[in-house]
Amino acid sequence: MESDWNAIAANILKAEIKRRGLTYDQLHEKLLAIGINETTNSIKVKISRGAFQFAFFLQCAAAIGIKNLRLDELTVDNGDVF
Repeated sequence: MESDWNAIAANILKAEIKRRGLTYDQLHEKLLAIGINETTNSIKVKISRGAFQFAFFLQCAAAIGIKNLRLDELTVDNGDVF
């Protein structure tokens, strides 16, 4: 189900933001520093619904300094492991 994948994407990004102790306002500033003009509110909305483009994920990753991301085991509600 698509919403499962959206939730996984949102949770991964939220976890990385939280791991770095950042707020959405700080993420906004970091995105601006790399030339990405998103409002704090649009960032919150995109992340909360999880339906963002992978390009947005990569922009956030670059802005907050993600160098490695482990996706060892992704599971969805039906129990499939990828």
